[in-house]
Amino acid sequence: MYFEICLAKDGSYYWHLKAGNHEIVATSEMYTSKAACRKTIDSIKNHGIDAQTPVHDRTL
Repeated sequence: MYFEICLAKDGSYYWHLKAGNHEIVATSEMYTSKAACRKTIDSIKNHGIDAQTPVHDRTL
């Protein structure tokens, strides 16, 4: 599994949690900043999913 950070056309950020086969298993709400999006991912990693779950930043 891995997280993918994405940028919407309106400038909002969101994330997908993808399985090993690259299928989306969860999608977030929209965030006004990448920092807020990343903060939620970090919270999920600290309170549920393995902290080693990688994050792929598609906004770069």
